[in-house]
Amino acid sequence: MSDSRKSPSTPKVGLVLTGGGARAAYQVGVLRAIADMLPDKTVNPFPVICGTSAGAINAVSLAVSANDYYEGVCELEAVWKNFHVHQIYRADFMGVFHNSLRCLGTLISSEYGRYKKASLLDNAPLEALLRQRFPFRGIHRCIRAGALHALGITAWGYTSGQSVTFYQAAKDVKPWKRAQRVGVSARIGVKHLMASSAIPFVFPAVKLNREYFGDGSMRQMAPISPALHLGAEKVLIIGVHKQVNAMPERVSATTYPPFAQIAGHAMNSIFVDSLDVDLERLQRINGTLKLIPSTTLDENKILLRPIESMMISPSEKIDQIALRHANTLPFIIRSLYRTIGAMGPNGSTLLSYVLFEARFCEALIDLGYRDTLQQKNELLQFLGLEESVIQSV
Repeated sequence: MSDSRKSPSTPKVGLVLTGGGARAAYQVGVLRAIADMLPDKTVNPFPVICGTSAGAINAVSLAVSANDYYEGVCELEAVWKNFHVHQIYRADFMGVFHNSLRCLGTLISSEYGRYKKASLLDNAPLEALLRQRFPFRGIHRCIRAGALHALGITAWGYTSGQSVTFYQAAKDVKPWKRAQRVGVSARIGVKHLMASSAIPFVFPAVKLNREYFGDGSMRQMAPISPALHLGAEKVLIIGVHKQVNAMPERVSATTYPPFAQIAGHAMNSIFVDSLDVDLERLQRINGTLKLIPSTTLDENKILLRPIESMMISPSEKIDQIALRHANTLPFIIRSLYRTIGAMGPNGSTLLSYVLFEARFCEALIDLGYRDTLQQKNELLQFLGLEESVIQSV
């Protein structure tokens, strides 16, 4: 066993990969930088891995190869650097045309919508890609080998209104139930990923067991919580939007906002806002616990404990990067997005979520890599590596 492996007393580090469509390429850059930093590149530094939406796809990719973290990250990077939209959703004329007709039919007739999947895009190619690339049996093997403690994938139930985390984990992990969110043991497969990444209106809902599910970021009021339920004692969160502390400038609007601008704000509401709120809540609880003597907590059987967290997020605005690469989209998709206003500055936020093209993804991977290197020492210390190891990296 390598000296860089952690002792049993080392806190389990949970990795939280948020949703964000094509923006999740940024996470790959962060993961690659971590892989290059680790002295023993085969060791998985994240016993608990949780993902939502596109982050769920990255999470499963790490989980199936947890026995060799570096190799798994390289495989993930190779996929994202060669992405094209036709691998995620149908981008040919007939595919777009037929899907548009289905959407129109659903709007005209609710009866038609009962039997036809309605969405802006047809993501059947994504399902085929996931079946081809992911050996899901590897999750069980890695858990048995001790390289992985738990994997959690979150989706949102359209009927129950619950945020459901489907998890595959070691035997000591138990199901949980909280207000509007539950944890359910499952054998993770393609359908869980398709459900978790089914962005509302953009991709169709997916039926799991008795219920249809959509993107796990919807109403995910506590994105960090699943990692803690699965055994994480500290959490690394990889976000997909630039942290902005200053108040935005108030400008006078001269035209009505295009559909893409409204949809972009809705996407941010789904993928971004709940994480910021949950992080603030976590920090507030940590601050409160510092003021309470440990003896008081024990005497009153208060189970709360401080949770150390670290977040890595883009240093640049991803929607502006998306604008620079908008022309890489196929002609028919550019035409579709232009009709809803997604090809201009006001619609660039929506564009950044659906721009699955290699040049854009590679730009985000590079950004994630650079941002992580800027926090190298802090990150390695957070992961629990010794000072001597940090200096040798």
